[in-house]
Amino acid sequence: MVIKRRHWALPTVPLALVLLAATGCDSAPSAPNARPKPTAAPSTSVARVCAHPAAGPAKAPAGAVTVDPAVTGDLAAKTKSSPPNTTFWLRPGRHRLDPDRYAQVIPKKGNRYLGAPGAVLDGRKKNQYAFGGRARDVTIRHLTVRRFVAPPDEGVVNHDSADGWVIEHATIKDNSGAGLMAGARQRVRANCLRDNGQYGMNAYKAGGRISGLVVEGNEIVGNNTGDWERRRKGCGCTGGVKFWAVDGADVRGNWVHDNRGTGLWADTNNNDFRIEDNVLEANDGAALIYETSYNAVIRKNTIRRNNWVEGRKYADRGDNFPFATVYLSESGGEPRIRARTDKIEIYRNVLENNWSGITLWENADRFCNSPANTSSGDCTLLVKKTDRCARPAIAKAPLYADCRWKTQRVDIHDNRFVLDKSVVECTVKCDRMAVLANYGTYPDWSPYQGERVAEAITRKQHNRWHDNVYLGPWKFVAHDPSRVLDFGQWQGTPYQQDAGSTFRARDGG
Repeated sequence: MVIKRRHWALPTVPLALVLLAATGCDSAPSAPNARPKPTAAPSTSVARVCAHPAAGPAKAPAGAVTVDPAVTGDLAAKTKSSPPNTTFWLRPGRHRLDPDRYAQVIPKKGNRYLGAPGAVLDGRKKNQYAFGGRARDVTIRHLTVRRFVAPPDEGVVNHDSADGWVIEHATIKDNSGAGLMAGARQRVRANCLRDNGQYGMNAYKAGGRISGLVVEGNEIVGNNTGDWERRRKGCGCTGGVKFWAVDGADVRGNWVHDNRGTGLWADTNNNDFRIEDNVLEANDGAALIYETSYNAVIRKNTIRRNNWVEGRKYADRGDNFPFATVYLSESGGEPRIRARTDKIEIYRNVLENNWSGITLWENADRFCNSPANTSSGDCTLLVKKTDRCARPAIAKAPLYADCRWKTQRVDIHDNRFVLDKSVVECTVKCDRMAVLANYGTYPDWSPYQGERVAEAITRKQHNRWHDNVYLGPWKFVAHDPSRVLDFGQWQGTPYQQDAGSTFRARDGG
């Protein structure tokens, strides 16, 4: 979705994720919009998925149907003629579907697809989809899926977002659209999702919510090769992974890097996320956006060198909005929505040499039934019927509160924030930590006009930084973009943020 921004104590991180020696900290190239140099693989087995994919079975398992790469369409034909719960073993070689653009494999319930070492399913830039249909509990392992041409916002693997799929040790690369879609109870583990045209994965299910999603141990790199934000300006339609209306997700142990846009983006009525033990680095945009969503734990992540391209672009245009590497937009904790937490808690992360830090934002003009709501007619999870959010009822409780996605109950603590401007190669606007909103103006019947939302997000909605460590020339923005504070002002009245935190500016910062 489009993000309408305006009308105007040392944490402990697991050794395997710190990556200080493995990745280095190279300076950016000198070109104004240059991105960080491609990152070297960290010294963890998870991070080396693309370079060293796990090999599949060299022989067909007992009872498996063998698929011959020399026979065009053999995989789809044998799938059609076999019963549910069949295991298919794809021989080494390049497997092809029939040349029709809609030719695809339609699994049956419980089917398993295992690739031998060197097994590749190649769309040849002719087929749109590799695996589709609505059969549940399908498994795909050890298979490379490449060169399919899914349309924008559609996916190649699990095209129809069927439930219960398991995709493991697969390489899904060089496809248009999304490498894969997601259904409920989907497990996406130890895959290489690389160089796909729009998304590595688009976790979207038409007409429904996705529950119980696990994204674990994947390398997600180089996606959005189609540069869709340029082609559809402001579309909000890219990312290493994009999540829509997902209720319950564990996103852990992934290496999300060098994507041409945002790394991880949860957009519109997501809830109950745990984002932990990931390495998020060198993405052109934010490492993480959590937008119009609820209840999350974001912990023990290593977040390095993100947002250099997009942050610099807006700064060079003179935009004073604090574009951050972790961006919470109209998202917060809500005890009335069932989850494993009733707040958004961000703790024990290391953020190093990103373009700015964490921004908490609310658009005062974005609410249910407002023309400025970019979430395509969606309403909050607290109001089922959008048209209830209208005058005069919206001006009073409970709709005054419930018709808004609110950035509230955000607890940011025990993180380490490191910034060396000589590494980022910036002089201004890359050093911000922020909590703010715009001045409400629209529509004319809005009950949120003026500074009401800015006052609420800054001082009344229980958003709190504390017990963090700051190293570098950090500045702090409160209420609106014009209020840029030093650390003493940030800690003092009336903001009283970062109690128990320490701050040390580096020489030359």
